[in-house]
Amino acid sequence: MNENRKSLIFGVGINDSDDKIYNKVDGKNIICLFYSRWRGMLERCYSLKLKIKHPTYDYCECVPEWIYFSNFKAWMEKQDWENKQLDKDILFPGNKIYGPETCIFIDQKVNKFVTDRKLGRGEWPIGVHFHKPLKLFLAQCNSVETGKRIYLGCYDTPEEAHLAWLSFKLEQAHILAAEQKDPRVAQALISRYENYTQNEEIIF
Repeated sequence: MNENRKSLIFGVGINDSDDKIYNKVDGKNIICLFYSRWRGMLERCYSLKLKIKHPTYDYCECVPEWIYFSNFKAWMEKQDWENKQLDKDILFPGNKIYGPETCIFIDQKVNKFVTDRKLGRGEWPIGVHFHKPLKLFLAQCNSVETGKRIYLGCYDTPEEAHLAWLSFKLEQAHILAAEQKDPRVAQALISRYENYTQNEEIIF
């Protein structure tokens, strides 16, 4: 029996495959990319240690069939996955379930674009920073094309500054969407910011 099948992964995962988890490449042990994606998903769903560090993964879980490595691998082999990251909620904002109906692979640029870090951005809405000397709210957002942060102006209220961010973010979403080969990802990027207040918990 494959030694990697002796124990459950994060208390739930079952490696029911006879495939080697590690392979020698130029004298180094390289982990199977299918296995690493599967294990990473299970960690996000079932590792208490990770959830304490990253509370955004609270209540995440995978569908029963993906408890088995062979099922996840069979699905992944049919996807455009190389150099991409497994995502559970770009197609379904707020989704907490990893499964074949909800998941897709996206590149790092897209993943970074849609990550808003709610828990670490403070009391103001996303894209907003309070400038104490001016007693005004600054709006800023990163450019898709340059990667640099763009200053979008000063505003009297956080609501106004946030709307300036949202307008620019939607423009950037259209630019990034045009780069996507998968029309589902392209549409999801645009829809995410066209309907942002419906998809995100924004509290002013």
